[in-house]
Amino acid sequence: MVFRVKRVYDVPSSGDGFRVLVDRLWPRGLDRGRARVDLWMREVAPSDELRRWFGHDASKWEEFRRRYFEELGEKDELVNAILELEKWMGVVTLLFSARDLEHNNAVVLMEYLIRLRGGR
Repeated sequence: MVFRVKRVYDVPSSGDGFRVLVDRLWPRGLDRGRARVDLWMREVAPSDELRRWFGHDASKWEEFRRRYFEELGEKDELVNAILELEKWMGVVTLLFSARDLEHNNAVVLMEYLIRLRGGR
């Protein structure tokens, strides 16, 4: 069982497994058919307030992670749904639209999910 993160703008591959978009907003300029998104879970994304505060400013990364972890702690049903998808699908790719490959909500969400399932 595997979680992966990938930019939604990158070409889908057979190794992506089940593709879940975890952004609150649909990616600009991306056709829904070309995106090959299996599920859009906008509710699991950071709140609008947190997203705007962070603004993809890498200097705010650690505080963003802390705050988003707090928000995820209040979204048990959504988080558990993603964990169940991983059990059934084997590979779940968390899709994001940010340009920064290291400092985005999908990276934090994947870390949170892996911690919940014990790092397996």
